[in-house]
Amino acid sequence: MSQDIISDALNQMTNAKKAGKSFLVVKRYSKLLLSILALVKLKGYIKSYEVNGKSLKIEFGKLNSCHPVKPRFFVRVAEIDKYAKRYLPAKDLGIIIISTSQGIMAHQTCQEKNIGGSLLAYFY
Repeated sequence: MSQDIISDALNQMTNAKKAGKSFLVVKRYSKLLLSILALVKLKGYIKSYEVNGKSLKIEFGKLNSCHPVKPRFFVRVAEIDKYAKRYLPAKDLGIIIISTSQGIMAHQTCQEKNIGGSLLAYFY
């Protein structure tokens, strides 16, 4: 069993989406994963997520793929475009989730607010 809850959940989401499933039940979750899912829900990549006791049900939206960023690189604002070119398939397709001192944000928001942080995951 892996120690990285976020990585496990995102890999399970990608595998379930490739298998044609419309939802996924995750047994382990954390507050950080819930924060990431809240941001991704606002962007429309998932329809909903619901905590049921010790499990988490995630219903997919327009998600194609999602992956964790390992190792979690620390980036400055000037370097965000470099990582967007590396991880995202096209210029305006997808988001990179960044953990900043002001909370979890998408890479576009970090560039607008001129804030760097640690890369967590990317969705498209």
